[in-house]
Parts: sequence; structure tokens; C-alpha cells
Amino acid sequence: MSLGINLINLTPHAINLMADGEAITIKPSGIIARCTTAREQVDSVEIDGVVFPVNEIKFGEVQGLPAPKPDTFYVVSSLVANAAKYRKDLLTVDEAVRDGNGNIIGARALARTN
Repeated sequence: MSLGINLINLTPHAINLMADGEAITIKPSGIIARCTTAREQVDSVEIDGVVFPVNEIKFGEVQGLPAPKPDTFYVVSSLVANAAKYRKDLLTVDEAVRDGNGNIIGARALARTN
């Protein structure tokens, strides 16, 4: 990046940042930061004769998050950013850009979780 800032994508998806008709794609780094999860079935619902479980999901520790580095920001999911609020180097995508069918094709901004 032109300001000497490293932006590392810790999601499994390419991120398209869009501004002033320009798009910058940040490819996945190959490292994925995730929260551990535990599921427990707590109920079920029947829809058109088919029974579906209703689970309670508990999110735990963050895995795959590198240590902070100078001049480096990591793009992560909102779930990871919320679980690691103490980290000031985590960013999420913000202000979704959609195509004519309503599909997300990019973002206009990055955000911090506080």
C-alpha cells in the first residue's frame, strides 16, 4: 500500500474495496482467523413435515490470529473482531456495495470494533 501500511486478509474470501470508481482487491492470505464454536441442540422445529434442529452456539477463543506487527492491520470477520476487541490492529469490511441483484460485490470502507 502506498502509505507503508500492510493490510492482511485473514478471511477465506477476496475483499474488494471500492472508492471513486476504483477497486482494490485484497486476496486471502491463506491464514484464516476464526472463533472456536460449540453447538448444543436445544430444540427443534417442524417445517412442511421436516424436522430441523435448533442449536445453541457458543463462540470461544480466536484461532489463527497472528501477533501484532508494526504498520500492519488484519482484516477479519466481525465475529473475530468482537471476540478480540483488545486488538487495535483488527479491521472489518464496512458499507457494503451491492450489484443490481442485491449481491455484495465489495465495500466502501473498513471499520474497527470497539
